[in-house]
Amino acid sequence: MTAEGLDRSLPVFVTGATGYIGGRLVPRLLDAGHRVRCLVREPRKLGRRHWIDDPRVEIVRGDAGAAEELADAMRGCGAAYYLIHSMMVAGPDYRARDRDLAETFAAAAEAAGIARIVYLGGLGELGDGLSEHLASRREVERALASRAVPVTVFRAAMIIGSGSASFEILRYLVERLPVMITPRWVQVEAQPIAVADALHFLVACLDGADTVGRTLDIGGRDVMTYRRIMQEMAAALGLRRRLILPVPVLTPRLSSLWIHLVTPADRHIARPLAEGLRNRVVCRDDAAVRLMPRRLLGIRESIDAALSHLDAGEAETSWLDAGPIPGDPAYAGGTVYTDRRETLVEADASTLYRAVCRIGGRQGWHSPAWLWRLRGFADRLLGGPGLSRGRPHPDSIRFGDVLDFWRVADVVPDRRLKLAAEMKLPGRATLSFSIEAPAGRPRRCRLVQTARFRPRGLAGLAYWSVVKPFHHLVFSRMLEGLRRQAERDFRSPRPGPSPVEASGARDVSAGARPANADEA
Repeated sequence: MTAEGLDRSLPVFVTGATGYIGGRLVPRLLDAGHRVRCLVREPRKLGRRHWIDDPRVEIVRGDAGAAEELADAMRGCGAAYYLIHSMMVAGPDYRARDRDLAETFAAAAEAAGIARIVYLGGLGELGDGLSEHLASRREVERALASRAVPVTVFRAAMIIGSGSASFEILRYLVERLPVMITPRWVQVEAQPIAVADALHFLVACLDGADTVGRTLDIGGRDVMTYRRIMQEMAAALGLRRRLILPVPVLTPRLSSLWIHLVTPADRHIARPLAEGLRNRVVCRDDAAVRLMPRRLLGIRESIDAALSHLDAGEAETSWLDAGPIPGDPAYAGGTVYTDRRETLVEADASTLYRAVCRIGGRQGWHSPAWLWRLRGFADRLLGGPGLSRGRPHPDSIRFGDVLDFWRVADVVPDRRLKLAAEMKLPGRATLSFSIEAPAGRPRRCRLVQTARFRPRGLAGLAYWSVVKPFHHLVFSRMLEGLRRQAERDFRSPRPGPSPVEASGARDVSAGARPANADEA
């Protein structure tokens, strides 16, 4: 570390590059002239990132919970970003898991000779009475600072940006509920920050030594109650003012269940977030802006910027990106139910693959929509994601993508697509599509669609018996719909990039955007 900041001959170590903030931080570090080394459990999850092939980026496969492995991965780096949160993975036990991971990271950074750690934590009042979520963030701060490596801590409240968890929860609540019965926390003040502004501070802190070892509050230009923020969201969406009725008896548990039903957020994520809303989250001072000057966006500017990127299909990252990738079930041994169907398609493999890659989201599943909506609603009631998550891109699919209540577990262009179910099930389910191109027949393919279910206990056996009568209606219609779609596309091809190439496309015709909002 020099008086001018970090030694730029050394790469910057980034954890959480597959997540919401980390996925946006890497290209900003590159723009600032840094080299970057990313630690990820599964490199294939970075396939959609446009910076993955940049020669200044090094990808290291590893586990942040393995101290020696982590220290080896860090060696030779200057600074290390800690952007790990296990709330999605560890569920109710996330607090202990986060504390252990932070302690491991601090020890590894010390062993590797890292000059500083940078951490993005949670803004909130100090002292007693913190929610478990904010108390966990404070524990992580202390764990990271428990060794000799200095830590730069940024504390932020709600981050407003296309695809952020808190922004998406707010948007869904306002869009879907013209009347809201809410807890008293709607009267609590907050100081949200645009994702573009948060990224500015995370990158700029490396340019000077005066941010080393500091804890800095970061927030946007406006301080508002959550009630006012909801009304700002309604106005930005072109909706009437929402009728918001605060009541004293709505507990965090009930609030989180309601958030789970109405928004894409899982109940394990919704509860700590809902509990955290009871704490006032306002910056104590403006030290961050004085050290790293920037014109900050207001709440309405931040919301407008985020919505414009969503409308243009330009959400750079999403909170859903960080979800775990289920491994393939071990089909050897035990009972595995299989529903296999196939059809001949008068189209080439590329056209058929393109049709398969457009399933889910607004495109639907080529089978009775009411059945999918009913299944999605039942899944939400049971604690699953339902159909509210959609898909990150209308045409392209990459490994790790969410497709409603499925996740892409394997994909080979023009050959196959495999989805793993994330709905609540008494067992494990996959849905796969394989494309077989007969030799000498380039304009004809065979599409094989296979659903597999490995039941867990008697409940799993009963579940299969109940849903099996609907399979002919759902799966046969799906297969036939994909065949018709591919043959239509083959007869009347539409110009455009391939499903893989489309993931890097950017629509630049969405109109002007607010200043400093290019990353929203």
